[in-house]
Amino acid sequence: MSESLRVVVTGGAGFIGSHVVDAYLSRGHEVWVVDNLSSGRRENLAPEARLLVADVASEEVRDLFREVRPDIVNHHAAQIDVRVSVEDPARDARTNVLGLLNLTEAAREVGTRRFVYVSSGGVVYGEPEVRPTPEGTPKLPLSPYGVTKLSGEYYLNYYRRVHGMEYVALRYSNVFGPRQDPHGEAGVVAIFCNRLLAGEALTIFGDGEQTRDYVFVRDVAAANMLASEMALPTSEEGAGDLDEVAFNVGTGLATSVNRLADALEEIAGIHPGRDYRAGRPGELRHSTLEAAKMRERGWSPQFTIMQALQETYQYIEQNRT
Repeated sequence: MSESLRVVVTGGAGFIGSHVVDAYLSRGHEVWVVDNLSSGRRENLAPEARLLVADVASEEVRDLFREVRPDIVNHHAAQIDVRVSVEDPARDARTNVLGLLNLTEAAREVGTRRFVYVSSGGVVYGEPEVRPTPEGTPKLPLSPYGVTKLSGEYYLNYYRRVHGMEYVALRYSNVFGPRQDPHGEAGVVAIFCNRLLAGEALTIFGDGEQTRDYVFVRDVAAANMLASEMALPTSEEGAGDLDEVAFNVGTGLATSVNRLADALEEIAGIHPGRDYRAGRPGELRHSTLEAAKMRERGWSPQFTIMQALQETYQYIEQNRT
């Protein structure tokens, strides 16, 4: 796609979404952002991006679609905290299911050519036996958040088969990097950085040997550009296979929470200690993604975890309030 396109990015003022906005702008596309600013921040956005402060389930979003008639919708807005989903599944579903349906109906109405959907490789597979985990692994989410993310893929598969709407589902591993909120409930890298900068012990839930696949946000933004541009099978060619247009986005490398803490303490040059607490319900023990399908399309992570952690720590250090 070399021509200038009209793109709507939901959640575009947030941590990951704002990096995706920057990537679209760098390609010369026009970008509109939909964000209710519950966690996103205006200062994350480049001046060229046009912001609508609204919830993704609102009628204002439908009006924006009718005005802009976007070529691409990139859907990052979501309730992302597993613990919130366990405590209040209905709240999770209002944003992650009903919000999605408002967008897909708006996109169908105006003839949007492609929908890029952020799923989650960290939760839709549950506790898989195969690690790193490929896309064809059985889907057994263990939290309401995982259920809503997988439901979104099924809804989009319906729109693809019945209405001919192209979509790509990106199943992220654990994304980290600059602009991640160090005061939030999600994002262990940012939380650890903030505690280290305050000279406070690192809180670890469980024994710290649980593992995750940590992928840098700028690598994730590059994956979104590929998802926006790649050739896709038609609905007939794909025969409705959910995994045909789903792509894991991760490094394939497992890093324990303890090892992550070691690395950040090394970068910070301080060792304030560890505060081990009971594990939390609904969270997985191990999650690592096989991203061979994205690699076959030409994407691969460009940053080592130490390079990315160093850049993230420096960013949070420079922007502490």
